[in-house]
Amino acid sequence: MPLSWQQPLQQCFGFDSLRPGQQAVIETLLAGRSAAAIFPTGSGKSLCYQLPALLLPHLTLVISPLLALMQDQVQYLQSRGIAAATIDSTQSRDEAQAVMNGVRSGTTKILMVSVERLKNERFRQFIGQVPISLLVVDEAHCISEWGHNFRPDYLKLPDYCREFAVPQVLLLTATATQAVIDDMQTHFAIAVNDVVTTGFHRPNLRLLVQPTAVSDRVDQCATWLQHLARKSAQKQQDFAAIIYVTLQHTAEEVARQLAPQLPFAVVAYHAGLGHEQREAIQQQFMSGAMPVIVATIAFGMGVDKSNIRQVMHYDLPKSIENYSQEIGRAGRDGHASDCIMLADESGLTVLENFVYGDGPELHSIQQVIQSISEQQQGSQWEVLMTPLSNTTNIRLLPLKTLLVNLEMRGVLTSQYSYFAEYRYKLEQSETELLNHFNGERQQFLQTLLNTSSKGRSWYTFNSDALEQALGKQASAGDRPTRVRALNALEFCQERGWIQLESKQMTDVYRVDGQKLAEPGLAESLYAHFLQKQTNEIHRIHTMLDLFRQPDCVSRRLAAYFGEQMPQDCGICSVCRGQFKAWAYTQHSHSLATLNAARLVAPLQQNIQQQFGQPASLELLTRFLCGIQVPWLSKVRARQLPGFGQLENIPYADVRHWLASGLT
Repeated sequence: MPLSWQQPLQQCFGFDSLRPGQQAVIETLLAGRSAAAIFPTGSGKSLCYQLPALLLPHLTLVISPLLALMQDQVQYLQSRGIAAATIDSTQSRDEAQAVMNGVRSGTTKILMVSVERLKNERFRQFIGQVPISLLVVDEAHCISEWGHNFRPDYLKLPDYCREFAVPQVLLLTATATQAVIDDMQTHFAIAVNDVVTTGFHRPNLRLLVQPTAVSDRVDQCATWLQHLARKSAQKQQDFAAIIYVTLQHTAEEVARQLAPQLPFAVVAYHAGLGHEQREAIQQQFMSGAMPVIVATIAFGMGVDKSNIRQVMHYDLPKSIENYSQEIGRAGRDGHASDCIMLADESGLTVLENFVYGDGPELHSIQQVIQSISEQQQGSQWEVLMTPLSNTTNIRLLPLKTLLVNLEMRGVLTSQYSYFAEYRYKLEQSETELLNHFNGERQQFLQTLLNTSSKGRSWYTFNSDALEQALGKQASAGDRPTRVRALNALEFCQERGWIQLESKQMTDVYRVDGQKLAEPGLAESLYAHFLQKQTNEIHRIHTMLDLFRQPDCVSRRLAAYFGEQMPQDCGICSVCRGQFKAWAYTQHSHSLATLNAARLVAPLQQNIQQQFGQPASLELLTRFLCGIQVPWLSKVRARQLPGFGQLENIPYADVRHWLASGLT
């Protein structure tokens, strides 16, 4: 008989009824089936797992993409008397240990972690011993390579479900086209009838498209914000607003120009700021002390502030999905809010250049394949991602995507991940530590200590030396001696007898040598990335088309996500008779006045000195378009004259010009 949710809904959450879609999802989970909830931003996706978590017998494990989001959710649940926790990088050893103890004992009902946490060998050993009722995947569209925010680590979640014997999953997202929904269903074997979609239209959001010349945008932002401040003062209400830009320096410049025009604080927020500074700005924004943020897309995920009355796009968003997410932060209390698009086509080149600069070059893919071939031992390959990224000049996300593609082709099979280095420090003497044990356990720990490399204060665990000293060889794939040693160290840390640290995450794959050696593998993978690049460019132009057409903006936006609105919204800029035709930008290229060889000479010299080979045409183009890749970071290209000098000129034009000018 399905569990009853009505009483805990009222007692724990204070609600008398559920919103549309929530009941269907909750009852599906309580009936023992997996589900997917495709709800618009701010429509109550979180309750779909929070309520069942109270009724299911074991732990609910939530995969969330952002630390701030996890911490906010945990704080909310704890305020409701619900035992929830997170394990994250900000915690001390004692704090993390207290959380783990609560999970082991069963008192903690909801645990939130990042997807990267599941790659942690120590965490997987811990969570593998805990019965799990439900795995929740937030921002589940990240599992689709053809979605707008693909994260390769999400593709491993179905494997983790099997590894941890998780009986059912819940997928949550606000932005998924039908193709992405189909992808999500396939990966997690969710029945079509158990995918609940409530529609994407939010009638309280007024979508206003007002393409404005760059020179006039700051004044337009100030006008909108002054109007909002006056209206809020009349109603004696607080307000908040977000202005989205593409580049970090744009955020700084717009905030600087706005500050003198406004009677309240405005500040820039972007990934280039320090962690503590970003945290402080976000806290001030949430408290109302800082009502206006000028931000890159680094800001917003996990920001659940009810009174955001304006979301302005100073620059173009990256896609319709990104636009939908960003405007979704407005009006979460259901009250009328404005979403103002000030950008025009002048920002197109910057967006396209980001796409063109992300894919790996053919010779970089060949380098990865060569590295696998040369470094594998038997049929096993161990890799540290950052050194491989630096060596092959592929950014980390495209590199992870490349390895996932090799997995999907059967060339690689992910085995496990582990930390290459563990070190520990005794909080008591060796004798005192050993006296906690007796017999064979004491002897094992003594051997572990003897085979570890000892510095002044810290011991470094040596798995190979331990296995040799014990006269055993760990079988490939599970390393029982290593696992036992790490369990022993974890046990000692839990008791406070040692401090334990780990670093250098290493991924281990099984290699199919025959498939690795297939002719044309690198070229096929390169073609895949080129197709992905074409799709991303198409995604950008589809977004532009949304804003350019003289049709109801809300209706076209809903249709993109598969929802057919019965009539126009009546409140968007088109419905209000304020449609403004977009001017097609004519790029004024000044390339003819520049000397290609002179412009890239400093970079060519540095690349030759650092890497012993000439810079490729692709690398030179990325340099001039201001696109960072590992080799450019290595030679500190930002400090060289010419970096980003041609960022407003289409990538393909710069590349063609270079090819002609350097021959």
